[in-house]
Amino acid sequence: MNFALRPALFVLALFGGAVHAEQPWTLSNNTRYIALGDSLAAGYGATPTTQGYAYLLYQKGTYDQATNTIFANAAVPGATSGDVLAYQLPPAINPFRPHVVTLSVGGNDALSTLPPINADPLTVIRQFQENLGRILCGLRAALPQARIYVSNLYDIPEITSQVRGGLELIVTFNHVITATANACGAGVADVFSEFSGRTGLLLIERNGAGQFEVHPTNAGYRAMAAAFEAVHQ
Repeated sequence: MNFALRPALFVLALFGGAVHAEQPWTLSNNTRYIALGDSLAAGYGATPTTQGYAYLLYQKGTYDQATNTIFANAAVPGATSGDVLAYQLPPAINPFRPHVVTLSVGGNDALSTLPPINADPLTVIRQFQENLGRILCGLRAALPQARIYVSNLYDIPEITSQVRGGLELIVTFNHVITATANACGAGVADVFSEFSGRTGLLLIERNGAGQFEVHPTNAGYRAMAAAFEAVHQ
């Protein structure tokens, strides 16, 4: 063998071994937690964003100590249930393969029934039910040991009071979420009850807020985190 090649071969062998060595983020004793969903899961409106509920659950060690948790947030503001199904579910299942999944979705589906889209509510609800079932039961089938939690929708009185059947639409969505979660072996974080009758949890309450500002304040995100913590206990 050409002695001049030995250093290069040694380097290749070294890096080749590193590729196959188990990395810290794949160790079996790490808890892998992923947040899926819309702007709520992404922490939109929180100051800073890391005060969103998913980040709070991670930082507080709700599912495992933060130092032993690999946290990924795949949520995208504006995502509908169809978006979660098509774009967030596949990489969540593989390669990440989480031990814990939290999901908040449905708000953007519900908003599509309002101007300017004015989608038919019954059609929207039926499609949401189908999508949510494929998300939650898909997670359960692929990850039978995972802890899976989905939040229901909170009421926004400043909006629903101005829309005929607005509150009834939220209640119907929440019935779908509960029934689907039960069928797929997922827990429901009762955000609706956590927000009910309370003030200071929504940005729309602030002076100058847009008429369709649907996001929580930092206090609202803490309330969402509390709802997820309650279903985990």
